[in-house]
Formats: sequence, C-alpha cells, structure tokens
Amino acid sequence: MIMLIVAAVSSLASAQALPSGGQAITLNATMPEALTLNLSANAVNFALAPNTASNPGSTNITATTSWILGSGRTAVGVYAYFTNSASALNAGTNNIPSSAFQISNNGGALNALTNSVAFGGANAGLQLASVAITGANQVGNRTDNMTFNINTTGLTLPAAAYTGTLNIQAQATP
Repeated sequence: MIMLIVAAVSSLASAQALPSGGQAITLNATMPEALTLNLSANAVNFALAPNTASNPGSTNITATTSWILGSGRTAVGVYAYFTNSASALNAGTNNIPSSAFQISNNGGALNALTNSVAFGGANAGLQLASVAITGANQVGNRTDNMTFNINTTGLTLPAAAYTGTLNIQAQATP
C-alpha cells in the first residue's frame, strides 16, 4: 500500500502544466465630447424708471460652462444674445432694443448687446468669454457671474410690462 501511494505521488510530481491557447479580447472605450451650460436662475426682474441710465436687475445670474473636448477644438466661447436687436424686450408695439440692455460679466464694465455673435440676431449679442483650448484644458470649466441693467436714456417708453428672452449659450470651435 505504501508503494502505491509513493508511486501516485511521484507520477503527480512529474506532471507539467498544460496551458490552453491564449484568446484575445479587443477593448474599445469612447469618451464623447460634451459641452454644457447651466444657469443659477432663469428670471431677472427690473423696476424701470424713465430716461434713467441705471435700472439694475433684481438678481445676478451665474453661468457655469463645462466641457470635455477632442483634440481638434481650439476655443470655447460663451455668448449672450437676443433674437432681434430692435425688440429685446417688448410690450405690444413698444420695444426696448438690445442696445439698451447691458451685462457686467465677472465685475467688469457694463456692455450693451450690440454685436453679431455666433447665435441670435444681427447686432443683438455679446461675447462673455473666450477660452483658448490646449492639451492641458481639453477638460475644463468656467464660471461667469452676470449682473444686468436696462438703460432707458433716450427711450420713449410708456408704462407697460415689458418681456423678453435673453439667451446664454456656449460653443466649442475647431
């Protein structure tokens, strides 16, 4: 019996590993480009006074732009715009033009929306920011803190409730 156990152990000790053939698995992973813009609020109220340069908005709005971009992108722009420069806000046939609407971005000077930008109507926008994209910041974000003003100087506006839509949008360019 002892001889049988010794023979079995010695035959196991002399056996070598027998591997199978290797099989490859192809791995594919995709990181899609993304560009998002979120606003801290979506309404600002104004108490207008006639022929007055300073009619500030009731609240500031913070726009947070975030991106994950491919290597072909060179810049991210953030824009504010109206669809029509003649009637940024209106009450029936009475209009407040985009040239009377002003934004201060990140504590800077007030600027009227009088430029043609990537979106919106001609002469009805303002570029808030332009970020050059390099290999170091293909993934990034920025924050724009906007304050608003309506300059009624020189406008003949009757008493009314004026409404309009200001659009904030980001764009990544090649």
